[in-house]
Amino acid sequence: MENPQTVKTRYEVRVRGLVSDLLLADLGVEEETTMTTSMIVEVSDEAALHGLLRRVEALGIELVSIQQAC
Repeated sequence: MENPQTVKTRYEVRVRGLVSDLLLADLGVEEETTMTTSMIVEVSDEAALHGLLRRVEALGIELVSIQQAC
């Protein structure tokens, strides 16, 4: 049985525009697409997700959508 503290949840975070490869790597993103950037991220808990979203906002990146990924 997995320790609940080690289970991560995947989210698709879509933002407007293209994001540099360096920033994608810094945010821990696994893949991206064009014109909007679709970032698949894994977070350990809700606080980590909110921290990621605060970083995106602080960088002035427009959030388009967020949803739990499969």
